[in-house]
Amino acid sequence: MKIARAGLVATAIIIVAGAGAVAFDRLRPDLALRVATAVVTHNVCDKVFVSNLDPQTSFDEVTARDGVRLWRPLLRFSVDRATSAVDASLLGALTSHAAYYNAQGCVLHQAGVAPYLLRSDIDALRKPLKPPLLGDIAGPGVVTPADPRLVSALDHAFEEKPGTLLRRTKAVVVLKGGAVVAERYADGIGIDTPLPGYSLTKSVINALIGVMTRKGIVTPSFPAPIAEWHGHGDPRSTIEVEHLMRMTTGLDLDETDSGFDPSSRMVYLHNDMSAFAIQARLIASPGTRWAYSSPSTQILAKIIRDGTGGPEKSLRFAWRELFNPLGMTTVTLEFDGVGTLQGSSYMSASARDWARFGQLYLNDGVLGGTRFLQGEWVGFSASATPGTDYGAGFWTLRGHGPMADFLASKGVPRNAFLASGDLGQRIVILPTQGLVIVRLGDATDPTGDIAGLAQLITEVMAVTEKQ
Repeated sequence: MKIARAGLVATAIIIVAGAGAVAFDRLRPDLALRVATAVVTHNVCDKVFVSNLDPQTSFDEVTARDGVRLWRPLLRFSVDRATSAVDASLLGALTSHAAYYNAQGCVLHQAGVAPYLLRSDIDALRKPLKPPLLGDIAGPGVVTPADPRLVSALDHAFEEKPGTLLRRTKAVVVLKGGAVVAERYADGIGIDTPLPGYSLTKSVINALIGVMTRKGIVTPSFPAPIAEWHGHGDPRSTIEVEHLMRMTTGLDLDETDSGFDPSSRMVYLHNDMSAFAIQARLIASPGTRWAYSSPSTQILAKIIRDGTGGPEKSLRFAWRELFNPLGMTTVTLEFDGVGTLQGSSYMSASARDWARFGQLYLNDGVLGGTRFLQGEWVGFSASATPGTDYGAGFWTLRGHGPMADFLASKGVPRNAFLASGDLGQRIVILPTQGLVIVRLGDATDPTGDIAGLAQLITEVMAVTEKQ
């Protein structure tokens, strides 16, 4: 009996060990940990070399976020200013390396693969050949609100509850009638400091697709021009550009920010992000299932790259057709290791420049009498994908979902829509009120401080509604 029992135990150990090996192979916890070091590497690189912030403060902020905080005692990082590079590791293992390149921001170096380096002169691109169509929105100094109630609204946006540091607000800018009426910045941040937008970048991708649509290069209702999907009998051939914009492709690309999900692996572990996303299998008919998915937007970035003629031309296209006309001078676009725009996240710009971008949508895609976005594009972008509060590259109160319903319950109008990024990056567009409100920061509150955003919006609305 003892021998038999020992045999059963041995068999059980073998089975468990085998199951563990299978689970390890499928989940690859080592890759999830490498994602953590890559998050630190890339984000610290952006903060130090794009935003020009202090390295230790940057590391402290990055490692305060969910998914990384647990590993903070084991994380190590270094900044090499001579090579504009950042390394991070878990006690010397699973090292990630990123370097800053002027034309394309920070690029993660994947093992054994040299990244594609753009040759464009970014300083020349930032100097438009003709004046921007959107004129000055403010003077050279920080705009102090004339109304004390606006001062109070800004106070509330920056304040922390005693004993906490959850909001970490970096900048707030309020535009009314195309002019800054209130703004405030955290210590070390100024009117020209580029700050990461994270998924605000998805809304910029919407704008670039919009310009391409006006020019007849792409059309949302047409099948996505991805050659890999158009082989004989491939069910992905029915995926349209609009499905990518609305994240209803039906592809197995759901985003959970777990480190194991396709989005995490795409952004932090793959040199060619779009190629990784394109190979996903179909798990639902296109248009029948919504799931938030950065890889969907990254596929749109490939469409922009291919439709405009490659890495260099896509960069020039973005500046010529969008940033220069808007007068956005502080932008840093980032690219993956093969020279495709990193479309899901990581564009940086000053709070004023993010506000300029929002003004384009408040103006229904028209600047200085010139239509930049095809008629009805803004309405299309802000219209809700059925059953959600997500539009096409924007979140929207014109639908129903957790964010929209919460904001509406606090008094935010139902025709409002917003660009929204990780850690509480927001560009709120309020058409009826003629307002654009930008909030940038490093909120570690799980909601990205959505309650604070609602308070900011409603307090600003109360002051400016009769102005």
